[in-house]
Amino acid sequence: MPASTKPSVADQLLDYLALEDATTIFGVPGAGVMHLLKRIHDRDEFRYIITRHETGAAYMADGYYRATGKPGVVLVTSGPGATNALTGTMNAQFDGSAVLTLTGEVPEQFFGRGYLQEGTDCGLNVRDIYAAATRYSADIPDASSMPILVEQALRSMLSIPRRAVHLGIADNIAAADAQTGLYVSARPPKSPEAYRCLPVGAPQHGVRRALEVLSSAKRPLILLGNGCWEALRDPATARALRCLVEWWNIPVITTSDGKGAFPETHRLSLRAYGFAGCLWPQYWMIDPATNAAAHDALLVIGSSLGELATYKWNPMLVPKGPFLQVDLDQSVIGRGFPVTDGIVAEAGAFIRALWDQAPAFPHDPAAVAARGKEIAEIRENHSPVVSPPDDARTSGTLHPAALCQLLNDHLLQNEDLPGAMVFIDSGNCVGWSMHYMIVPEGREMHSALAMGPMGFAVCAVVGARCGRPDRLCVALVGDGALLMHLGEISTAAQNKIGAIWVVLNDNDLNMVSQGMNAFLPDPVPFSYPLGNPDLRKVAEGLGAAAYDVEQPADFAPAWEAALRGAAAGRPQVIVAKVDPKAAPPYWSKPYWPTTAIAD
Repeated sequence: MPASTKPSVADQLLDYLALEDATTIFGVPGAGVMHLLKRIHDRDEFRYIITRHETGAAYMADGYYRATGKPGVVLVTSGPGATNALTGTMNAQFDGSAVLTLTGEVPEQFFGRGYLQEGTDCGLNVRDIYAAATRYSADIPDASSMPILVEQALRSMLSIPRRAVHLGIADNIAAADAQTGLYVSARPPKSPEAYRCLPVGAPQHGVRRALEVLSSAKRPLILLGNGCWEALRDPATARALRCLVEWWNIPVITTSDGKGAFPETHRLSLRAYGFAGCLWPQYWMIDPATNAAAHDALLVIGSSLGELATYKWNPMLVPKGPFLQVDLDQSVIGRGFPVTDGIVAEAGAFIRALWDQAPAFPHDPAAVAARGKEIAEIRENHSPVVSPPDDARTSGTLHPAALCQLLNDHLLQNEDLPGAMVFIDSGNCVGWSMHYMIVPEGREMHSALAMGPMGFAVCAVVGARCGRPDRLCVALVGDGALLMHLGEISTAAQNKIGAIWVVLNDNDLNMVSQGMNAFLPDPVPFSYPLGNPDLRKVAEGLGAAAYDVEQPADFAPAWEAALRGAAAGRPQVIVAKVDPKAAPPYWSKPYWPTTAIAD
């Protein structure tokens, strides 16, 4: 029987993806998505990146979204393919990344008969598994329902905050002739605006209240969270924020996962607060005479104020005056701390409205000038970091803090590398990077601190560089995380993706080892060694150029070679042998007060 010449359900699904400019897909192929694979193969606008593991595919889709702003798409087969992609999809959900995971299923006529990788026969309800971990999960039961379900998935994924969604489709449904569905004509429509829109509003009463507080406070403070990233990529919004804080000399801090959303080299930046944060915020927030709150107003935008964002809900964050929290998700307002004012608003619209109206509010120029002078004195007279040994950058065993400072010099502060993106994995690399690295304007730092999965950055950097080959993309990872997903170096090599990995190699899951020794000390110290593999040789075997760095002086030549290799489209791995005894500041005695309370 000749094949149908009509567009199939698979064609229609791909038409929706093309409409959303989501034409790069990551995944591992299989029989459960046979007809989708065929249609991708036949359409030149689509690119299917074959990864070495489905979890890696989802992390790559996450990195691709963060780098491009376009939806990240995952396509995997049924059964274990679907479950393997779950962790990365779940991580995207909790970090606010727009990721669509498509999972296949065996043809429906074989349900219940023990078909290979069938979910139904073994009681595996993929739809419900994903429903518990994403904003939206559905199975497409027939051709007529496909447009409505796909539009709902896209609507859910691309609302604000962005989220991850899942669609399951049996292969026989993908092969079926497309239908327009009930009560509709052409699907997909000519524009996404036919089925989705975005919130862009900010309540006037909330804007006025925030301006009243900021204009009258003596020591106001603004905290930006991960939820501000997308809004502040808009030049008009970023300019509005700078104009606002410069108008009244208001210091700005960010959460750990919002690090870099406001340029850390700006004169009003007190850098990151919270987990492994900068030392500067305490000098603005704490009265040294009473150990109580000194700041008298706090405006939080785009943060749910979770554990890492607040240094385990340290009471020093609470001001002695108004506490305002702005978020589009009303369910997180007041969750971390009681607030005086909760404002439901889209971050970008709120920030722009603040600056539009701020000049009309009276203020004391002398007080504003004095505030600016005090912020400058904090930045000039106090170290922002817990310092490593003085000679760490020039000689001896490589200290992780010194490695981060070298990355500041050669990467983040290098004017020849505008637009660089740094992806931070989970483990001690979070502590070192959040505390010691400085993110200036035009650069970005991305982490996954809601779920904190090891291996996120190992893979996300590949997706980011795939989507933005014009921007340098670097991952700072631990050796344990690299070993979890090092196969994706091969994915980068096969696709000529010039990602760079900088590996903290201490042959241990050191964040866990140091944590166990800090919280549950034992005469026999805890240690979780990794077998001391030769990571340089492994990386080379997977197609990368790799370099061993054992002392600070080794870094510069390795970095220059890595830049040249990445520009040529070859993955690069710098294996930095770091001092295993060095511990990030969060394992030492608290470097922030823990007893401050609001008056």
